Amino acid sequence: MEDPDFVILGAGVIGLYTAFSLLEKGASGKQITVIAKYHPGDQSINYTSPWAGGNFSCISPDDEHTLSYDKYTYTNVIKIQEALGKNCGLDNAPTTEFWDFIPNEAKISLLKTYLKDFTIIQNEELPMGAKFGVRYTTWNFNCPTFLKNLKAYLMMKGVIFLRKHLDHIDEAFLGPNCVVFNCTGLGAQSLGGVHDTKVYPIRGQVVVVKAPHIYENRLRWGTDYATYIIPRPNSKGHLVLGGFVQKNNWSGDTFDEESEDILKRATELLPKLNEKPLEIIRVAAGLRPYRDGGAKIEKEILPGNRILIHNYGAGGYGYQAGLGMADKATSLYFKLNSKL
Repeated sequence: MEDPDFVILGAGVIGLYTAFSLLEKGASGKQITVIAKYHPGDQSINYTSPWAGGNFSCISPDDEHTLSYDKYTYTNVIKIQEALGKNCGLDNAPTTEFWDFIPNEAKISLLKTYLKDFTIIQNEELPMGAKFGVRYTTWNFNCPTFLKNLKAYLMMKGVIFLRKHLDHIDEAFLGPNCVVFNCTGLGAQSLGGVHDTKVYPIRGQVVVVKAPHIYENRLRWGTDYATYIIPRPNSKGHLVLGGFVQKNNWSGDTFDEESEDILKRATELLPKLNEKPLEIIRVAAGLRPYRDGGAKIEKEILPGNRILIHNYGAGGYGYQAGLGMADKATSLYFKLNSKL
């Protein structure tokens, strides 16, 4: 096997989006190698992407960079759907979001410019305690299915996937001239040569139920909690119900009282959940790969003039911001004017 021109370290959604972005910008699949301990289809608390609820929401941070990554992803992820096919685990659905506080005005003004069918909910329609609400058409991800289909597409294009655990970033340089994209998420905390102490997990627990009579998203954001109902496309009626926001909790265990709390909050938020019996498919916990200061997307020149481009720290927004993050990261190599 020839030395790759590009090595992507990490096979979560950020790593896969980065491979897709490289292909879009003219790289051939055989130039790209993805190295990861865990690949789509695997299950581990340390492999965060499959556990996500999986939709575009308006709760991501208000900084200029994240907002631009969100916009790029929302408006461009259709390219992935077109490449993978209609049943790839990615589709549009209506959504309603409520806040217990007033969100950033500049953020809402930007969202109005590109979210399809965007409408601000009148105060008299808000549930008790809510201060603000919106409706629009969102993107929903069936995360495990989407990851597997995106990997299959990349492999069809010639991208090579290697299963390997690396202790140090130097091990990712498979040739003297290759460029490495560090898409390790939580792994950036412990990876030798990186050791980013700003990286930490935020644990969530979800209950996956079968409820084919529900076709919409419903979310409510508090200052210290999140309640969400997220349909999974191409799943025969599965919903993800959540959730929790537990900083620096690394546990992959699940707890019955947390599941009961999720079910109570979800049915209060969307009473028609109770119109038919809910079949519980599974209960799961996942870790969101957060980083103090936001995502790190930077080019670093290592000894020997080796190029390392960091692209991690998306927190709970990897699916909805990640394609924009990938565009930014790959632009750092190609020296193009970013589309952001």
